[in-house]
Amino acid sequence: MISDTIAAIITAVGEAGIAVIRVSGPEAIIEVERIFKSRIKLTEADSHTVQYGHVINPHTGEQIEEVLTTVMRAPRSFTMEDVVEISAHGGVISVTRVMGLLLQQNIRLAEPGEFTKRAFLNGRIDLSQAEAVIDLIRSKSDRAFSIALKQVKGDLSQQIINQRFTLIETLAHIEVNIDYPEHDVESMTSSFIMEKCSEVMEGITKLLKTSEEGKILREGITTAIVGRPNVGKSSLLNTLAHDNKAIVTDIPGTTRDVIEEFITINNIPLKLLDTAGIRDTMDVVEKIGVERSKNAVNEADLILLVLDASQPLHEDELVLMEQIRGRQCIVIMNKMDLQSQIDIDVVKRYFDEASIVQMSIKDQKGIDALENAISKLFFNGQLESNDLTYVSNIRHISLLKNANQSLQDAYDAAEQLIPIDMIQIDVRLAWEQLGEIIGDTAGDSLLDQIFSQFCLGK
Repeated sequence: MISDTIAAIITAVGEAGIAVIRVSGPEAIIEVERIFKSRIKLTEADSHTVQYGHVINPHTGEQIEEVLTTVMRAPRSFTMEDVVEISAHGGVISVTRVMGLLLQQNIRLAEPGEFTKRAFLNGRIDLSQAEAVIDLIRSKSDRAFSIALKQVKGDLSQQIINQRFTLIETLAHIEVNIDYPEHDVESMTSSFIMEKCSEVMEGITKLLKTSEEGKILREGITTAIVGRPNVGKSSLLNTLAHDNKAIVTDIPGTTRDVIEEFITINNIPLKLLDTAGIRDTMDVVEKIGVERSKNAVNEADLILLVLDASQPLHEDELVLMEQIRGRQCIVIMNKMDLQSQIDIDVVKRYFDEASIVQMSIKDQKGIDALENAISKLFFNGQLESNDLTYVSNIRHISLLKNANQSLQDAYDAAEQLIPIDMIQIDVRLAWEQLGEIIGDTAGDSLLDQIFSQFCLGK
C-alpha cells in the first residue's frame, strides 16, 4: 500500500507561459487545500474540475501566487490516486515558491519516474507500457513516436498476455496429467505441448523480426562521416542537418573533434558524427582528433565515406577503405561538379556499386540519392506496415529470445518423450520470462532500475 503523498514540477523549469506542479497520494487534496484559497474548498470540489484561487503561506497569510488547480479524484487519474495539478505562472521563482510551500506540508519530493511507477503499481499500466512512456519522451522521429504510442496503449502488452495465456493453459494441462495420469496418455500430452509451444514461438518470432528495425527507430543509427581533410565531410553534415553546425573552410584540418548532430531521414533517426580528417599529422591537437575519428568509425552502425572525386585516391584513403571493407558503408563521391580524377574502378574493388553515391554537396546534388541509399541499406527502402507492433526495447528483445529458447527446449524434450514433469520446467520458465516484460514477474530491483531512468516529474 502506498501511504505517502508526493509532488514534483512536471514542466520544464524556465521562462514559459505556465508551470505545472503535480501532487499525488492519499492526502493530496487535503494537503494542497492547506495552502490554497478559493471560493470553493478543494475537498468539496468535484473530480476533474478546475478551481481559480491563490497560494497562501499558511504561517504568514502572504499571497504567494495566483494559480489554477485541477482536482482528479481516485481512481480517475494517471496514478489512480487523488491528484491535484497546480498551474502557476511560468518562471523559476514562482514555481519554486509554490513547490517550497508544498514540501513544508505532509508531502515529499517525488523520485524520478515515481508518478509512472505508481501508475504501474496501482494497476493502471503494465511495465512495458511504463517503459514506452520513456520512449515517447525520447522519440527522435514521428515513426518512433507512433511506435511508442502504440506500446503505451498496450499493443505489445496484449500480445504478451495472449501468449502467456496459451502457456498457462499448457501448464494446467501438464499439471492435470501429472496428478491424474490415468486420464491421458503420454504421447497425447507430448503432442499437445509441441503444438502449443510452436504456436507461442511463432508469435514470438514475429515480434523478434521487427526488433532490429524497432531498435534503430528507438535509438537511431550512429553514423560516422569519415574521410581525408577537405573532402566535404563538414559540408555534408551541414547539408543533412539544414544548419551550419560545423565550420567549413579551405584550410585542411579545420575539424579537430567529433561533432554530433541528430537528424531524421525518411523517418529514420540518425546520430551524425562529423569526424576530423583522417591523415598522418604532426599537429598534437589534430592527432587527438584523428584518433577520436578512428574510434567513432569502430563504434558506428553506418559509415559515410566521403571521397574527393576531383583528386586521385590517396594512400590514406586506400588504407581506410581496407579497414571498413565489409561494414555497413556508403561511399560518397563528392565534388562531381569538377573534372573527375578518381579511379572509380579501384573504389568498386572495395565496395558494391549500389553503395556508391555521386554527389556535389556544394550544388546540393545527390542528396536524395544518399537518403534513398540509407533507407534501402536498413529497411529495403520502406518500413513495415503501421499496423505492425515493433519491439524496440533491448530488455524486451532479450526476454523474448530467452523465452523462445525455453520453448524450443520444451518442444525438443516433448518430441523425445521426456517425462512431462521435466518439460514443465521449461514451459514455466518461458511463462515467467514473458511475464517479466509486462512486470508480472519483475523484481523490485528491476523496477527501481527502470523507473530511475525517468525524468523528475514523470
